[in-house]
Amino acid sequence: MTKRILSLHAHPDDAEFLFGGTLALLASRGHTVIIASMTSGDCGSDIYPPAEISTIRRAEGARAAAIIGAEYHSLGFLDLAIFVNDASRRKVTAALRRLRPDIVITASPSDYHCDHEATSRLVTDAIFACSAPNYLTSDFDAAPALPALPHLYYADPAEGLDREGKVVQPHFLVDVTAQIETKKKMLAEHESQRAWLQRQHGMDNFLEILEEWCAARGALAGVPFAEGFRQYTGHPYPRTPLLQELLEPELLTVKL
Repeated sequence: MTKRILSLHAHPDDAEFLFGGTLALLASRGHTVIIASMTSGDCGSDIYPPAEISTIRRAEGARAAAIIGAEYHSLGFLDLAIFVNDASRRKVTAALRRLRPDIVITASPSDYHCDHEATSRLVTDAIFACSAPNYLTSDFDAAPALPALPHLYYADPAEGLDREGKVVQPHFLVDVTAQIETKKKMLAEHESQRAWLQRQHGMDNFLEILEEWCAARGALAGVPFAEGFRQYTGHPYPRTPLLQELLEPELLTVKL
């Protein structure tokens, strides 16, 4: 049975960087893939003003998603202004009710960027809320409550490290060797970010960095390229390995 998989990360290129290969694999197997970002990347430029770069980056996100036949959505938050509060939680809950995923992949709870960490917390809490009909979200969307909590997964943080630079060990890996070129094509659509990432992050070539990160994860399982994930199974979140089952035989265990 096909499933609805929602990637909900902070910025328009985060999914492509961190788990675009897995999304490509899932889409190739007939699952519905939805790529959503909390913001439109309004601070991701030192050339264009916020409204203009937001328009550019939404278009880039839509083109990247279209490569694998996915939808793209932006939730309308602003860069560096994603905060864990009731209004934000209701807004994310409304998006989950509208998009109705079976599986949600979001940011790591600990990462280098405050937007990533706030996104992780908001998505985690919104999943808890999305099946509670008395948690009202009609100010943002009138979609009804979900019948059950979706399965929740955290993607690798950037470079596989937490905010203090400690290694974050994934629960499982996905072999994306066959999808690496598709992943690179998806990220390449985010053309506005090339020069910005070089100046702001010191990244000389973001496509080469993508390969380096995937190769480092692949080394944990003896394959050329991989992406890592952790499943959140706290009460009352689903504990069955739904995403893992969809990813066989590319599902890999970490070699300690």
